[in-house]
Amino acid sequence: MNPQTLQLICFYAFSLVTVASALSVITLKNTVHAVLALVLTFFSAACLWMLLDAEFLALALVVVYVGAVMVLFLFVVMMLDIDLEKMHEGFVKFLPVGVIVAVVMLVEMLGLIGVRAMHAHDLGVDPAAVTGVSNTAWLGQALYTKFLLPFEVAALVLTVGLVAAVALTLRERRGARYESASRQVRVDPRDRVRIVKMDAVRPSSASADEGTAGESKP
Repeated sequence: MNPQTLQLICFYAFSLVTVASALSVITLKNTVHAVLALVLTFFSAACLWMLLDAEFLALALVVVYVGAVMVLFLFVVMMLDIDLEKMHEGFVKFLPVGVIVAVVMLVEMLGLIGVRAMHAHDLGVDPAAVTGVSNTAWLGQALYTKFLLPFEVAALVLTVGLVAAVALTLRERRGARYESASRQVRVDPRDRVRIVKMDAVRPSSASADEGTAGESKP
């Protein structure tokens, strides 16, 4: 079989799986199944990136999103008790608005694809293929040489966003219970548990006879 034909068949197969799993994310009623469908969507999209010789993007999509973010989402969804009936209360009410927004986005994406296809000959050749290295090697050289400053600025922005997210979640809330590790370490066991010594007293024979007589009465 011709390699280009095989690549085209794989492209259509991965595209079909990507679209089907993406639709399953918004149509499945079970939240856990929807998250698993999203994992399959990301993995199929990574296969498409691999077919386009974008190895770095494919591996980043699998390692970062499938291997870390989506697994975290899955654990959070499985641990939370989500009321599905409450979530679907306004689904039918806002369905027309959602359909209109989806149609507008689809038209915009198709128009963008058409414009890019018209100017496809202006994109030039693949720089990684010209230099004779892989896509990952070329991207690493470009990031750490020509685009080092934008790369460092992006890393700084992400770090600031992470610190801001942590700072926002650490605000004090009324009625919330917090645990203090230092107070737990300073706890004295004698203040928490009190041992009381009591002498074992055997009941006398007279009280035992009275109890037996009381039980025998009708």
